[in-house]
Amino acid sequence: MEKLKEVLLAATYDAGKIILNYFNGTFKIDHKDGVNNLVTEVDKLAEEKIIEIITAEFPTHSIIGEESGEFIQPSEYQWIIDPIDGTVNFAHGIPLCCVSIGLMHNDSVVMGAVYNPMMNELFFAEKGKGATLNGKPIKVSSKSDFKTAFLVTGFPYKWPENTLEHPVKVFERMVLEGLPIRRLGSAAIDLCWVACGRFDGFWEYNLSAWDVAAGYLIVLEAGGTITDFDGKIGNVFDRQTLVTNGLIHNDMLRMIKKS
Repeated sequence: MEKLKEVLLAATYDAGKIILNYFNGTFKIDHKDGVNNLVTEVDKLAEEKIIEIITAEFPTHSIIGEESGEFIQPSEYQWIIDPIDGTVNFAHGIPLCCVSIGLMHNDSVVMGAVYNPMMNELFFAEKGKGATLNGKPIKVSSKSDFKTAFLVTGFPYKWPENTLEHPVKVFERMVLEGLPIRRLGSAAIDLCWVACGRFDGFWEYNLSAWDVAAGYLIVLEAGGTITDFDGKIGNVFDRQTLVTNGLIHNDMLRMIKKS
C-alpha cells in the first residue's frame, strides 16, 4: 500500500502544481454537455499528468477519468480521477477547486486524496487508518441539534429524472427551516469540509463517481455517514449523495423525503 500511496500523492501534488500555475491566468475554455458545464485545457493537462504518473508505476490498473474516459483492464485496482473538481470556479478565478483522486480495490475505496493548491489543503484517507488534513487527524462535527446545523449543497447542470420533486424544493424546505446553507461549487471540497467538521451535512443530486470517490472515503474515515436519499448505504456510483456527521442524518433524510 505504501507504493500506492506514494504514487497517489505524487499525482495529486503534480496536478495541483499545474492548476496553481494556470490559476487566474490565460487558458482555453470549452463546453461539455450543457452551456455551463465547462472544461478547460488545464483540466486536460492535469488529468494527463495524473494518468502519466499512475501508468508509469501501475500500467495494468484501470482508470476512470472525467475528461479522458475509461481505461478498463482486468485489474483489482481502479483509479477514479477528477483533475479539477470545481472547474467553473477555477475558470472564474475562484479558489474553491481541487484535484480529487480515489483508488478502489475491487468494490471498495481504499485510498483517496483531495488537494486544493490555492489554499494548500490536502485531505487524505487510507481505509482503516483515519483521515487527515495536511497530515493532522480530522473528524466530523459533534453537532446533534439539527436546528443549528450548518449545511452545504450543490445543484446539477441537468435536473435528475425520476425524483418526486424539483431539487430546489428541497433546498427551499431547508432554507425555510432557517438553516444556513452554502453552495461552494465543488462536491469534493464539500465532502472534505464535512469530514473536518466545518459543515455538518451535505446533499446533492446527480454526482459522478469522480466527484465523490476520494471524499467518500475521507468522510467515512473521519467518522461520517453516507447514504442515498432513501437511507441506503451509499457508494461512489450512486446518483444521490447524502453526507453528514451521522448525528443529524435522520433529520436530513426527513427533510429530503418530506414529500
